[in-house]
Amino acid sequence: MSTDREQITERLADVATALDTRDWTALGALFTESAVAYGASGRDEIVSRVRDHLGGCGPSQHLLGNHRVELAVDGDDDLARSRTYARVMHVGAGDLAELIYECYGEYTDTWTRTPEGWRIRSREFHVGFDRGDRRVLRPE
Repeated sequence: MSTDREQITERLADVATALDTRDWTALGALFTESAVAYGASGRDEIVSRVRDHLGGCGPSQHLLGNHRVELAVDGDDDLARSRTYARVMHVGAGDLAELIYECYGEYTDTWTRTPEGWRIRSREFHVGFDRGDRRVLRPE
């Protein structure tokens, strides 16, 4: 049986995979119904916001590392917080296929234990620095 830390780290990898494969159903399932993330509120709005950035983008790769997981936030065994470094490469599509946008930052996630396992209830991404052309981030 895996530990809570291992389960959360696996869910972080699942989020990265859902983003990179544009699996919007899988992405939504990793958030609680009332989650807040990417400046959006609620699972459906979160997925819509992400699609507005990645839907028309070419390939992307979210590389995650330096996972730090804090369990029992505020004494609640069903809450956890993680901080994770990310390096994200985005390649343009169509008329922007020659462009690249890359950002480096840190995700801060608050997690809730649910009957289906750990789910994100809030997510922030703080970009430390970036390079390239943000125009590659566009809707379908």
